Amino acid sequence: MDHKKIDQEIVSAFGLDIPPVAMAFVDDQPQGVESIEGEVPSFCAFWRIAEKKAFYAPADKHYNCPIGAMVLGFETPKEVQEQLGGLVKKMCECSYLSEDEPANIPILTEKKAGVVYGPLKDFPVEPQLVLMWLKPSQAMIYNEVLGCCKWSGSENMQSMALGRPACAVIPTTLDKSPFGMSLGCTGMRTFTEISDEHILATLNFKEMGSFLSNLKTTVLANKEMEEFYLDHKNKITG
Repeated sequence: MDHKKIDQEIVSAFGLDIPPVAMAFVDDQPQGVESIEGEVPSFCAFWRIAEKKAFYAPADKHYNCPIGAMVLGFETPKEVQEQLGGLVKKMCECSYLSEDEPANIPILTEKKAGVVYGPLKDFPVEPQLVLMWLKPSQAMIYNEVLGCCKWSGSENMQSMALGRPACAVIPTTLDKSPFGMSLGCTGMRTFTEISDEHILATLNFKEMGSFLSNLKTTVLANKEMEEFYLDHKNKITG
């Protein structure tokens, strides 16, 4: 699939103000893809850097974020495991997490050496995951595209957005559900500096074909209903 064309369709349909980014989990650094330089404070910070350029980040570049490294399923050295333990202890002590939660945080089941990040429009390898920053009205469309709000069966009502940690939506989307949405967490808001009006949406790239088809239908349907509602409103209110 043409990554640039997909990007254009998504940006245009949703009216995105931040370009979609993609991720791919790899066994080795792809040829022609540069490794990221310097230190990054968190896993989610990579998402914002990826808006501007494609790069490869090996496992050890994620070690500044013990929670993120855990969620990605990376093998970590003893000192990172100790930092993770201290971080979880802090979270529980201040009632950010309850003591029974950490063991249930989703973790990627497939072990890889690193991650390729970059803009969807010119992603250098086959993407596995697409990340989008959506505003509430855009998230409404996203929810409808995926059939999460259908009343025809309770199995379709899967629109509950995840919370902390925000990065837990990554393994959830790859291993459990083909899509995800997260309201984020304090860490994500701090490290990404994303505005409070945005939430995170994820899509397994395997679903892209049907997603784009449903997106066109949903956008047109909402446009038609908006015109109907405006006409009704004007008749009532003048």
